[in-house]
Amino acid sequence: MELIGGFMIFHGILFVLIFGVVIFMFIFIMKMGIKQIKQDNNSPVLSVDAKVVAKRSRVSGNSMIHQSYYVTFEEESGKRMELCVDGSNFGMLVEGDFGKLTFQGSRFLNFERRY
Repeated sequence: MELIGGFMIFHGILFVLIFGVVIFMFIFIMKMGIKQIKQDNNSPVLSVDAKVVAKRSRVSGNSMIHQSYYVTFEEESGKRMELCVDGSNFGMLVEGDFGKLTFQGSRFLNFERRY
């Protein structure tokens, strides 16, 4: 009988620990997201000449599929930045496009292609 009681106590402690870790991770991820939003909001809106050098997408989720789109831009100085874009902008951009990139921190705002 003692073995069963000890086993139940162990499972209870394990459940509380795992639950605590999950809650901690959720709070940590939320804080990081809020921090990034505040940082972007406090950044100036910049427009620079840039070239589209790479595109990629990432699929995540099990029951609900979520797709994220990323584009790497290269400024004339050679500095590169990867920004998350929405699906419509992702579809319109082609590697090698050159134009005016407008962004705020890590937030993509617009890309105006120059011909």
